[in-house]
Amino acid sequence: MARQIVLDTETTGMNMGGGPVYIGHRIIEIGCVEIINRRLTGNHFHVYIKPDRLVDPEAIEVHGITDDFLADKPPFEQVVDEFLEFIDGAELVIHNAPFDVGFMDHEFEKCGKNVKTADICTITDTLVMAKEIFPGKRNNLDVLCDRYGIDNSHRTLHGALLDSEILADVYLLMTGGQTALNLSSDANESGPSNQIIRLPADRKKLKVIAASADEITAHEERLDIVEKSAGSTIWRG
Repeated sequence: MARQIVLDTETTGMNMGGGPVYIGHRIIEIGCVEIINRRLTGNHFHVYIKPDRLVDPEAIEVHGITDDFLADKPPFEQVVDEFLEFIDGAELVIHNAPFDVGFMDHEFEKCGKNVKTADICTITDTLVMAKEIFPGKRNNLDVLCDRYGIDNSHRTLHGALLDSEILADVYLLMTGGQTALNLSSDANESGPSNQIIRLPADRKKLKVIAASADEITAHEERLDIVEKSAGSTIWRG
């Protein structure tokens, strides 16, 4: 079975100067959802993490995670083993993967784990994929939701688990050959005519109504007529 983990992180901030973005900043949230054979399994990993520094005000405006909220959360070293076990051997699907992977590898090093993400996982960057599919266009997650008709109206702030769930939908559409969706995305274009809305996993199963004997007979009689006029029918073997 092909096991994929769609992953997103939130951080205390990011350096805007030269050098790796993770220098001086820490991961404060990890969200992952599992896909097996192109189906969301419902299995996920989600944790908030207490860093050893304050969260930048600009970052709080993006994800809404405050220092007070993180005060009683575990440090990374307390969750790292469970996290590594969850992602080990999987294909990681990440939007702008170098950012998240850089932070993850930095955290692994800080807590004494002699491991790099690329050593235990393959990595697929959906931002790179999007740039190949839509060259010269904006390709952030919100724009991709617009292009693929994905309802993210419930998303007012970024959150790692929510973003990973949304990215899973985007990835499956990007790689599934869908052609029936309106792929308009730019502000001067009309919005999508179709929307994909995630249904709850515990929803009631659809009722299946079998055809009656009379209906089957009528169906066969209709196919007899089609075969007489057309010579064959695709509805019979």
